[in-house]
Amino acid sequence: MPIDILKIKATTQKGQYYNPPLSCCQINQQNPPELMQKMKETDLKPEKSILITGCSSGIGLHTAQQLQQRGYQVFASARKPEDVERLKQLGLNSLQLDLQDPLSIKNAVIRVLEQTQGKLHALFNNGAYGLPGAIEDLSRDALRIQFETNLFGTMELTNEILPVMRKQGHGRIIQNSSVLGFAAMPYRGAYNASKFALEGLSDTLRQELYGSNIYVSLIEPGPIISDFRKNALLAFNTFIDAENSPHKQQYASMLERLEKEGPAAPFTLGPDAVYKKLLHALEARSPRARYYVTTPTYIMGYLKRLLSTRAMDWVLMKAGGGGKH
Repeated sequence: MPIDILKIKATTQKGQYYNPPLSCCQINQQNPPELMQKMKETDLKPEKSILITGCSSGIGLHTAQQLQQRGYQVFASARKPEDVERLKQLGLNSLQLDLQDPLSIKNAVIRVLEQTQGKLHALFNNGAYGLPGAIEDLSRDALRIQFETNLFGTMELTNEILPVMRKQGHGRIIQNSSVLGFAAMPYRGAYNASKFALEGLSDTLRQELYGSNIYVSLIEPGPIISDFRKNALLAFNTFIDAENSPHKQQYASMLERLEKEGPAAPFTLGPDAVYKKLLHALEARSPRARYYVTTPTYIMGYLKRLLSTRAMDWVLMKAGGGGKH
């Protein structure tokens, strides 16, 4: 009769009993290949928990659904309570998180960690919006609110999660930036500035976390099918006095684009293009610092290395359409 080594106990010097770990030799003597495979999977399988911001639609919603199907424990957050309820009806574990509210951020983190035994494998900072308008038409309050969501709240949430990742010894922080995070176009000044700042902080954070097994990646999409233009239109109507602006004519062209149904720019892709890059940032042994998404991002990245500042300005003004893009 074969010996059941799972029940063997060894005695310590103090007379206490413990179950010794199994060696590969012992397991092979029992010849249970399914046990060997299970142990191998357990050793290599990452802790697949992720908190995603901005899941009410577009990129956030798509990535939350895809990652849940892949087996991740997904926490899909949204700012509005009605969006949280809708996400729950879609089968997602959803919670409210308003990036403009420090208390909301803290409460969301507490709720997540209560369900993960205090651990979190990844954070996808996706929540953001765009405020279109000329620089001279932007008030201090308009800029502050843009930065509260796109930068201050995002980094505050990141700093809430970092001690958790340091304690567990690993983690992935993925920032959803933009082509406008390194290539500034006209009439997008507030959004440009928030994404440039996000990239600067993320680059610094990546350097500061070197050797910690916590990786920071930036995803830089161009035009993606989402509610971005709808939300940008709402922000524009809230903060910009178009009728009394010297840019009134340019705004007319810009509003035509914002109100257009369907893709309004060439090379527009669906949110799955971002998901594919996010998946690599989550699961690659050595994730990249930056992930380009869409043809315009690749073109702008190449031209910025090649052209002078003046030549690049001309390209960006043409691409921006003087408010038409």
